[in-house]
Amino acid sequence: MARDLTYVPDTLISRTIREKIVLAGVLFPGVTSEELDHQLDELAELVDTAGAEVVARVVQRRDSPDPATFLGSGKVQELREICLALDSDTVVFEHNLSPAQQRNLEKILGRTAIDRTAVILDIFAQNARTPEGKAQVELALLQYRLPRLRRAGGSLSQQAGGIGTRGPGETQLETDRRRLVNRIHAIRRELKEIDRTRNVQRQGRARGRHREVTLVGYTNAGKSSMLNALTEAGVAVENRLFATLDPRTRQRQLPGGETVLFTDTVGFISNLPHDLIEAFMSTLKSVQLADLLVHVVDGSSDHAEEQIAAVREVLREIDADGVPELLVFNKADVPGSRARDLAKLHEGSVWVSALTGENLDQVVAAIGDRLRTNDRVVTLHLPLDRGDLLAAAHREGEVLDTQMTDDYVVVRVVLDPVGVARFSEWRVPA
Repeated sequence: MARDLTYVPDTLISRTIREKIVLAGVLFPGVTSEELDHQLDELAELVDTAGAEVVARVVQRRDSPDPATFLGSGKVQELREICLALDSDTVVFEHNLSPAQQRNLEKILGRTAIDRTAVILDIFAQNARTPEGKAQVELALLQYRLPRLRRAGGSLSQQAGGIGTRGPGETQLETDRRRLVNRIHAIRRELKEIDRTRNVQRQGRARGRHREVTLVGYTNAGKSSMLNALTEAGVAVENRLFATLDPRTRQRQLPGGETVLFTDTVGFISNLPHDLIEAFMSTLKSVQLADLLVHVVDGSSDHAEEQIAAVREVLREIDADGVPELLVFNKADVPGSRARDLAKLHEGSVWVSALTGENLDQVVAAIGDRLRTNDRVVTLHLPLDRGDLLAAAHREGEVLDTQMTDDYVVVRVVLDPVGVARFSEWRVPA
């Protein structure tokens, strides 16, 4: 369907009172029709999650975007006729629109024109629950809206201006702009304080040497289900995009006795808006500072490889690509799932059904093995009167053997690099 034609299947025309949406995409050189179809399918799913309904798609083949209207002028007129015929409310573009393109399109189409980023921000605004999550979403929304103030007639109220209003309108525009800038600064200060508090909590965890494992993955890959399977967290699970925005941390003990903190994070998606990444940096620090990333992949998706690449691209953008990663192909219980085959193709990965628990033991074992990769077996000579050190050795690592001599307690223990450094005073050279 990705060709210089209009695709309007009757079966997609809305018969409900939900907002009617027309999707628009451009097939650029280097992108296949199948790839664009997949992008538009994903955009349609985003629109549905936001609470609206797709009634048509319009696709054009171009070498580059039109600077003024993104689509060519003829295609924009055709799009206008389709919107009139279907009585659509909004046109959503797969690609990002500049404020000028958005303004020009709305004048021609006579209705709202937005891009993929706006849809994602809308979903985030609906799903934010905690004060931090709401602040992060508001920050991203304000940063997105700031350069687009003028298109609404210069007013945050979205009221259209007219003849004789340009002078006051400019004044209102500057007033609105200052309000937005001041609010952005206030939210950033608020998030900075939240981040400071979270850093104190992290320092406390570091002193306790609890390992931190963060679940990452494409949106709707099953991270919340995985958190429930690993920790019996009992968090709500919904089969929709971006159901989880606020991080949730639960703990469990591994078979080796180590206490591990598992954190569920916001799902990633291809072309995740930069403003959204920036706004959620305080939350995404759990990804940067993790001892291990459990990368949950939807093994039932036909686009699993592309989703892996998209997640890793975001990890690079937030400087977390150096954190050790364990690929876990989820949804092995879904009919036709390729989870088992994908695990064979990716060395060191495992498959699982977080829903049924099938093969969960292998996931837990793999997590333990990865966490212990940098651990070392060391021998400590602890003073006989320092029972606190012996207790600390049991807390910090896995004690393999303890022997008493006339002068000290000989302890063989598995320690991570931090533990090795802490016990350096009592460590026997190898």
